[in-house]
Amino acid sequence: MSLNKIIKNALISLSDKTNLVEISKILSEKKINLFSTGGTAEVLKKNKIPVIEISNYTNFPEIMDGRLKTLHPKIMGGILGRKEKDYNIMKLHNLIPIDMVIVNFYPFEKIQSKKECSIEEVIDNIDIGGPTLVRAAAKNYKDVIVIVNLSDFKSVVKLIDNTISLEKRFDLATKAFKYTSLYEETIFKYFLKKNSDKEHYQNNSFPNEIQFNFIKKQDLRYGENQHQKSSFYIEKEILKSGTISSSRQLQGKNLSYNNISDADIALECVKEFSKPTCVIVKHGNPCGVAESNSLIKSYLSAYNADPISAFGGIIAFNFILDLQTTQEIIKKQFVEVIIAPEVDKMAEKILQNKQNIRLLVCGKIEKNKKGLDFKRITNGLLVQEYDFSQINIKNFSFVTNRLPTQKELEDAIFSWKVAKFVKSNAIVYSFNKTTIGIGAGQTSRIDATKLANLKVKDRNYHSTIGATMASDAFFPFRDGIDNAALCGISCIIQPGGSIRDKEVIKSANEHNISMIFTNKRHFKH
Repeated sequence: MSLNKIIKNALISLSDKTNLVEISKILSEKKINLFSTGGTAEVLKKNKIPVIEISNYTNFPEIMDGRLKTLHPKIMGGILGRKEKDYNIMKLHNLIPIDMVIVNFYPFEKIQSKKECSIEEVIDNIDIGGPTLVRAAAKNYKDVIVIVNLSDFKSVVKLIDNTISLEKRFDLATKAFKYTSLYEETIFKYFLKKNSDKEHYQNNSFPNEIQFNFIKKQDLRYGENQHQKSSFYIEKEILKSGTISSSRQLQGKNLSYNNISDADIALECVKEFSKPTCVIVKHGNPCGVAESNSLIKSYLSAYNADPISAFGGIIAFNFILDLQTTQEIIKKQFVEVIIAPEVDKMAEKILQNKQNIRLLVCGKIEKNKKGLDFKRITNGLLVQEYDFSQINIKNFSFVTNRLPTQKELEDAIFSWKVAKFVKSNAIVYSFNKTTIGIGAGQTSRIDATKLANLKVKDRNYHSTIGATMASDAFFPFRDGIDNAALCGISCIIQPGGSIRDKEVIKSANEHNISMIFTNKRHFKH
């Protein structure tokens, strides 16, 4: 359906004036009268483009430092007036029909993201007139063309001399409402955050209402299973570096749902360590973790910790991926994803011959220090603080007759960091800052211990004599300790807090095992 309506008058008011002169010249050449506000009109006059200042047309000045300038019956009536139905009333009150509205808003999102901005300055950049003009024009889309971005202006200009269809006008109105909606949402989220900060200060970090604003980054190959479709959405706000969400894929097939989930676990785990570290994740659990004085050594140790599980896994590093390490990965195993802060040019070049390997660069590693963690359930959402707790030895309790050696303490801390990322019930055996057996996701702690024992036994080149054991939660009975003693564990780190702690400590003393209570657990369901 087409509308044979001549465009005579356009209102143009742009906060971002990048394309103002270009747009206005085109409209002026087509004999379209331009109405504009003070700042925009000033630019047009300097460029000798004819313009009617709104304050002159309404015979009402801009007041309150420009806060009030477009909200006037002669402007709003000119936009909202239906040319057939409201013709007589518009003529009675000398309202000029406005056929086109071209507006963009004050840069609220840009201003509020500046750290040095005061709340007063941010609030001053909440546009009132702009959204009102756009919404009014979009509401009256049959009579008014509304444009909020340059690309749409270019497509409309080509049609001005002919006809602009109702379908096109409706499409522009839809984009306009989306534009105002996103603008209002940004403002709402700013106020919500300020209110949440206030609530957090009052020891309540959970607001009464949670709003999400994510944008699609990419469609994925499939979901957890191939019959499930999936997409990857990321937070709209500026992303921190060192995350999967902010990473760039340099090569490889499209990512799947499971690739991203496992890569996130691997990267968050590797962030816990300051020396060159490798984390290999398979099906949501670390299967090999090692910290060393070089990346190649950390990879080889992590891989050898459980080479069977490492097959088809996700590998994360906290240092730049070098050529030597890359060559070893290619030689040793099939890998789905490699992620690192940076990739050496030679390493990147050699990986180009392995296009099935997805290579991600995440940028500078930054540990999470605050934030909320979410888990979706049917018709609901579970919300908790992110588990960003830091290790503080001063909070540890050394509860056995024998204190851990310095080496045991270092391995215990290493094991404890890894256990944070292993699904409950979780048991982690480590030796020389390398995992040698991980029991993950078991329904009892004794089963998790047996699974860790089995992992070590299957890898007969590992010895557990003098190894460290970490448990993500307390031991409810002494049997877990007795089983650990059978394979030579010499130090155990666990939260403590069981009603049978005395019995558990007694078992450790009987086996000459040193035991540390962290007084904090790391359940991961």
